Amino acid sequence: MQFFHPHDVHRELTYQDVFLFPAYSEVGSRMNVDLHPKSCLPLTLPLVVSNMNSVAGKRMAETVTRRGGLVVLPQDKPMSYLKEVVRSIKTSHPVFETSVTLEETESIQTALNLINKRSHGAVVVIDVQRRPVGIFTEKDARQKDRYLRLSQVMTRNLETLEDTVSLRDAYATLEKRRLKILPVVDDQGVLKGVLTRKGILRSTWYQPSLNTSQEFYTAAAVGVNGDLQKKVETLLEMGVDLIVLDTAHGHQKRMLEAIRFVRGLIGNERPLCAGNIVTEQAAVDFLEAGANILKVGVGPGAACTTRMVTGMGRPQFSAVYHVSQMARQAGGEVWADGGCRHPRDVVLALAAGAHCAMIGSWFAGTYESPADVQRDGEGKLFKEHFGMASSRAVSDRTEALEPFDQDQKRLFAEGISQGKMSLKEGEESVEDCIDLIVAGLRSACSYAGANDLEELYEKAIVGVQTLAGFREGQAVPERW
Repeated sequence: MQFFHPHDVHRELTYQDVFLFPAYSEVGSRMNVDLHPKSCLPLTLPLVVSNMNSVAGKRMAETVTRRGGLVVLPQDKPMSYLKEVVRSIKTSHPVFETSVTLEETESIQTALNLINKRSHGAVVVIDVQRRPVGIFTEKDARQKDRYLRLSQVMTRNLETLEDTVSLRDAYATLEKRRLKILPVVDDQGVLKGVLTRKGILRSTWYQPSLNTSQEFYTAAAVGVNGDLQKKVETLLEMGVDLIVLDTAHGHQKRMLEAIRFVRGLIGNERPLCAGNIVTEQAAVDFLEAGANILKVGVGPGAACTTRMVTGMGRPQFSAVYHVSQMARQAGGEVWADGGCRHPRDVVLALAAGAHCAMIGSWFAGTYESPADVQRDGEGKLFKEHFGMASSRAVSDRTEALEPFDQDQKRLFAEGISQGKMSLKEGEESVEDCIDLIVAGLRSACSYAGANDLEELYEKAIVGVQTLAGFREGQAVPERW
């Protein structure tokens, strides 16, 4: 990457401050652009979901990993919860999607409470042997008593797909029957998952992130306090593939000691991620201590109040650029953590030298995030969202403490940093968001004359713009 005006390298810039110049291109089709990150991890897309309690969970991890990204599970959750989540992720099918399932004795209200846990808009009704016997959608609940059983309203005579079916044949069946979703069963009729038309198409474009055992690749965050050895060993025993050492201010003695300790614990073959940092010296210290992947960002997140409360941090584009310069020279990798609110921000993070972009708040307002879907006064769907320094996150982290100690911690929570994230029309599922990001990445590479992400980094020419220049690039939804 280079700046169009070389002196701009000395400015402290964020994503809104910069843009990319189009360049001569011989890229025949944007669909031929290779989006595999040049990484020590088996990712097929340069997307990582942040380890936030209101974003990263079982459904998010399964869905994003199936499409080639990675989800970092939060460090604040009990080990019993993480064990179940990791088990669920590892046993997920690389193509068939997991559905919401209920037995036919359950009520309509129960089904309505759960139906938006997935983006399919349906509940597969099963018997005690987990064989599908019907399907329920919100349409089946219209003008019906909410306490009626599913057996009284569900669609019966259910067609299913065998788990040996080809994607093309499955799509043809859905198209012919004018259906959005069909259950997939094994030779015993037991439910193995579901297929949708969109899901089938995505499976032809995206490849899942798999470890050497052909299981979904998993990552989990660990704080630097407490019994570090026990936490890391427990996560590895669960089958977690990547340990992410995480604290808000990473460039400190305790973190460097933790990196050295965990590196000694896991050996040299396994990758290790640590953060967060924003300076070149921090990058040098982290790499020398034994980290492979550096998590970059202090304060750019939409739910982060660090900069407003402390004045500390660094504009994210410059942080990513300068840390990446240092990391790449030493063979390290960078995750740009925070500040990505639009596809252009992901493009700019990768152009600045990041190997992956981390997404947090953007994905909080999707079906796959952990919170329950709610409706506001106008009937619009939303989810509650909170930052990791909010009072709610602090409560999650300190629930095992005595009330006195809990209240001491809450007293110094960094501001409010919590609110509502609407489910945006057309982006209700995290897969919709991934499609949007991938489309932007492919087009950006085509404009830059890049056949892959490394060429994007090598060929990117960055300019600095005014706020008016940024606003000029925004679409105008109404006549002016």
